[in-house]
Amino acid sequence: MGRLSEYQVIGRKLPSEAEPTPKLYRMRLFAPNTVVAKSRFWYFLKKLRKVKKSAGEIVSLNEIHEKRPTKVKNFGIWIRYDSRSGTHNMYKEYREMSRAEAVDALYQDMAARHRARFRSIHVLKVVEVEKSSDIRRPYIKQLLTKKLSFPLPHRLPTSKKIFSAKRPSTF
Repeated sequence: MGRLSEYQVIGRKLPSEAEPTPKLYRMRLFAPNTVVAKSRFWYFLKKLRKVKKSAGEIVSLNEIHEKRPTKVKNFGIWIRYDSRSGTHNMYKEYREMSRAEAVDALYQDMAARHRARFRSIHVLKVVEVEKSSDIRRPYIKQLLTKKLSFPLPHRLPTSKKIFSAKRPSTF
């Protein structure tokens, strides 16, 4: 599966004699392509309302792009997932450049820590956490300190000489 994109899917039940103008349903979904986005839309709509793909239509399908894709942001994500023992609700935080990248990181993290598959994870809500005081998780809080640096020890000096009289000092 490739990188995820965010899609907005709007669909409805097919018009009939009894209901000439049916209600529109809108969802923001994360999927690798439009085919999977439409499939997920019908999957969730079937669970939430009595609307099947055969008795419905998709009115519009748009890809949602990030407003500022070069700025690092903190995201809070609420999910519901099925494990081997039952269904669980979770809140997780990620520091990424876009909502789609944060959800992609979530799927990778859930696969690594909980062995959860894509099909068993339902993303309920994705929110950008603007204030640093609203961040709950310590692994994200530690990245917010001023003058944060990542020292690079053991750097090898670049030398143009092929043979040297003494060994280079890397500490």
